[in-house]
Amino acid sequence: MTHMSTPAYRFGDLLALARQSWLAQMADGLHAVGYPDYRRSDALVLRLLGRGPVSIGRLGDALGVTRQAARKVADGLQRRGFATTARDRADARQVNLSLTTEGEAYARAVATVIERLNRGLSRRVRPADLAIADAVLRAVLTDDHTRNIAAHLAPPEDENRTTRGP
Repeated sequence: MTHMSTPAYRFGDLLALARQSWLAQMADGLHAVGYPDYRRSDALVLRLLGRGPVSIGRLGDALGVTRQAARKVADGLQRRGFATTARDRADARQVNLSLTTEGEAYARAVATVIERLNRGLSRRVRPADLAIADAVLRAVLTDDHTRNIAAHLAPPEDENRTTRGP
């Protein structure tokens, strides 16, 4: 007699599919507003550069990649006209990456698309379920680097919490 078993739950597969879908939605949303070449590192890098110039080394640290890989990301932004590099005034060995005017516009477009996707998801999922999904995703993060980044991300709004304004 053959033993019928329930297949193991494959959270990682579902997570990978969700990430792939999110990136495709990002690319489609940005293409619709004139930015046809979205890359998966763009959102994080643009948020970081929106705060001011960043060294290639610091960019690598933020992305969790080598300086060489960070340099490739910087080169891609430069080729697309979104960033420039310049030697640091205080330390000529350091190269800083900064957004161009077009890069600032692209950063705003990325933020707008992310906000639209987040609102759409919030309409499709109950707040309590979104909070559970947030907790599960944070539990997946086991390395210090990504946990530290996630610690700066606000959790979803609690439907029972009241908003306090000025």
